[in-house]
Amino acid sequence: MDAVCAAVVAGEDLSTPLADLGASRAEAGVGLSGTLQDLAALHAVSGENSDGLVSADPDAVPSSMLRTTALGWADAVSGMAVGREVEDPLTGLNTVGYLRTRLHEVYREAHSRGAAPDDDYALITVMLGVSSAGYPRLVAMVLIADALRTVFDAGETTALVRSATAAVLAPRTPELRSRCVQARWMIEHRLAADPALRDCGQIRLQEEALPGDHAEVCRMLASL
Repeated sequence: MDAVCAAVVAGEDLSTPLADLGASRAEAGVGLSGTLQDLAALHAVSGENSDGLVSADPDAVPSSMLRTTALGWADAVSGMAVGREVEDPLTGLNTVGYLRTRLHEVYREAHSRGAAPDDDYALITVMLGVSSAGYPRLVAMVLIADALRTVFDAGETTALVRSATAAVLAPRTPELRSRCVQARWMIEHRLAADPALRDCGQIRLQEEALPGDHAEVCRMLASL
């Protein structure tokens, strides 16, 4: 609000301060109605005919000011919603929706070069045995997630595809095979150390071939 007031006093452009005002109100948990009411109060007291008795009326605020503030509020709300939805709260892995988006970027970049995505990237999946369920599966996936983040710590995308399946989208580097071996060893070692996880079955870590287009890879993720 201080930045908006300063811009009003100085007669400066209000676009950025108003957008920031909307965003800060959203981040503070203030709804759109309350945010526009704040704007209306500011507009009322800054009016040339103000005699100290003012009425905060959103309908009296110029539409350009309303629009800029509302867009700032909406952008912040949208960003916060995305931030909550791209990460699984239990494992800390990215969601499968985020993985699909990341794959879309990979496919677009590869196709722009006339290359196949599978030439440059590998999709590694880690699946628990079919006998795993309930609490043991939840604990096992938390341990798997931590192991994957530990081994694949150079910007790779790690995601939870299903309740018992995780995945890593990683560039094809000379170290990829050895890192997969390390991940398998770390996962098996951690699960074996907990007697409660003996029913999780055999861990399957394997590379999935990336198909030719994004729609196909999305269907493949749904089938894992």
